[in-house]
Parts: sequence; structure tokens; C-alpha cells
Amino acid sequence: MISTVVWGTGNVGRAAIRAVVAHPALELVSVLVHSPAKTGRDAGEIGGVGGTCRELGVAARSDADAVLAEGPRAVVYAASGDLRPEEALADILRALRAGAVVVTPSLYALYDHRSAPAELREPVLAAIEAGGGSLFVSGVDPGWANDVLPLLISGLGTTVEAIRCQEIFDYSTYDQPDAVRDLVGMGRPMDYEPPMLASTVPTMVWGGQIRLMARALGLQLEEVCETLERRPLLSDVSTPTMGAFAAGTQGAVRFEVRGIVDGAPRLVVEHVTRIHPSCAPDWPTPPDGVGAHRVVIEGVPRIEVTVEAMDEAGNRSAGGNATAAARLVNAIDWLVNAGPGLYDALDVPLRPAPGGLGRPDDPGRTRS
Repeated sequence: MISTVVWGTGNVGRAAIRAVVAHPALELVSVLVHSPAKTGRDAGEIGGVGGTCRELGVAARSDADAVLAEGPRAVVYAASGDLRPEEALADILRALRAGAVVVTPSLYALYDHRSAPAELREPVLAAIEAGGGSLFVSGVDPGWANDVLPLLISGLGTTVEAIRCQEIFDYSTYDQPDAVRDLVGMGRPMDYEPPMLASTVPTMVWGGQIRLMARALGLQLEEVCETLERRPLLSDVSTPTMGAFAAGTQGAVRFEVRGIVDGAPRLVVEHVTRIHPSCAPDWPTPPDGVGAHRVVIEGVPRIEVTVEAMDEAGNRSAGGNATAAARLVNAIDWLVNAGPGLYDALDVPLRPAPGGLGRPDDPGRTRS
């Protein structure tokens, strides 16, 4: 069994706890938390394992040095790097120097590590060499929807002219106010500049996935650029989990990160986000009005694939987090066998579900 730590218990961390428990080759040995209110609580309760707060006998801890000193073989680093990138990098370097296999969505610039700045890449490589660990970074948006899925589907075409990856979501059910209101700017005045939408930030976050696709397809990128549109709410709205949003404040956002090849946008990552379906109704909408990820292959034949994911409580936004967490967690045993290194989404294969059929809380589930 591969001893595994989940570091951070937000939306991704909770899903990661469930994914680790479900994986037959992994053993959850510790959960690291920042909040004093979570310290000492059972990991099963925090992660909602089985949907019934099943206890796992693993108490949440706050001393990262003590946990790493115990020599876990793997760390799922799920703490946010949005507003604390330097701290997230420092945490990950500590885990790598301790010899752990680390999987994380928190270092955007390492989605495509070959194009990452030297000041980020070199400390990571040095930590890997010093400790013998390895690192795989994949997106939380989720990454598979912007790299391995479109590449897989492109192989079904005779000719491919362009690839578009879309995330289309109503954020009214996404229970993360800091991200929705502050990072993305929903409910903020239209003259407020959300950090996630500031010029060059979308390219910094999603440009690596454009470069990954270009490298896999053998394309020479001329540039990576971005577009941005914002729409105000036309009336006050009230949402079930996020509260009230006033008319005239930002109600919808649409941006694209574009990979330009031969003078045209051939590879596109597009996000369409609303706080209420009444805002920007002319923009793309998900089939059920809540949320979906879609890949469109323009060519012969034209191919369109839409993926809708729900967590155990039926939440679509959380379902996307769950698939992102599972992509990372399910890579751990492959990374352990692959040996030390810095890996990306083209290196780490997608494989069938490691636990077979059944629920993670099924006492009859076979684990070998």
C-alpha cells in the first residue's frame, strides 16, 4: 500500500480524500489542515466519505513538518495556490525534498513544465534530485478537459482544423465565495478588476494546456493570446448558496485563451461563467443549465463531446472538482513505479478506474 497524505481540505481536498480511500493501492495515513476548527476531526467526516461521514480513524493534523517526517510515499497537495503561489511552492518543495510523489493542481505554470520559467522549474528539479520524489501538476478546471480528452478525441477525426475546450458553468451553486466574488468578480462593480481576469493571467493559468496540446499535435505556436468579455446583471438575483447579487454588478464572464497557428486560433480554451442563467443568455449554455465541459473538434468529421459530472450530493461544480482530484490521485501508483521526475499530462496516462466497480464504503470491495 502506498502511504498517502492529503494536504488541504477545501473543495479539491475533500474530493481527494474520497479518491484516496477508494483507490486499492493507496492508504490514507494523514490529512493536513490549516484551520484549528478542523484539527483533530476524522478525515472521513471532513471528506464526506460514503456520504455518511464514515469515520476512517485518521485525525486531521496541522503540523506539516511532523507529517512529512513520517515519510509518506505520496502527497496530494490540494491547498490553493491562487492567492498564495509562493507559499504553495514552498510547501510542495518540502514534500519533494522529503521524497514524496506529489500531485497537485496548485502550480499553474507547471501544467507544461517545459515552458515554465526557470525560477520556478529549477527549484522543483533540485528538490526532486535531493529527495527522490516526483511531481505531476494537472488543472482543477479540470485539467483533463483541456489536454488528454481533446487529444484523445482528435484521434477520431480524419482531418482536424481546430480544437475548442469549453467550461460552461452557473456559479450560483459553487460554495466558494472568495473565488467567485473576489477572484472572478461576480457581484463586484464592473470597474473592479478581478485578479483571475487581469490581463495575461488567463494565459498564465491556461496557456500551459494550449502548449501541451500543440506539442502533442506537432504544431508550431505563433503566439498564445486571450480575449475577455464581461456582462452586468440586469436585475437583482438571489442564489441558493452564494447569497444575493445586485443589478449592475458583474453577472457573467467569457474569456478565451487562444493558441495561434498559421495566423488563426487553432487551439482554444474557453470559459463561460454565470452567476445566474438570466445573464448573457446569448452565450453558450450547458445542456442542463448548470454546468458542463465540452470539447469541439472542428474538421471532418466535426466532433462534439460534452461531459457532465456530479459529486455524491448531486452538485455539478463539485463534480468537476471531484474528477480533477481523481485524475491526480489515480496517477499516484503510476508515478511511484515511474520513478523520480517532473511529469506532465502527456506523460501520465489515463487508465481504467483503479478500484473496479463498487463504492468506496462498500465493505465487500476487493482491495489488493
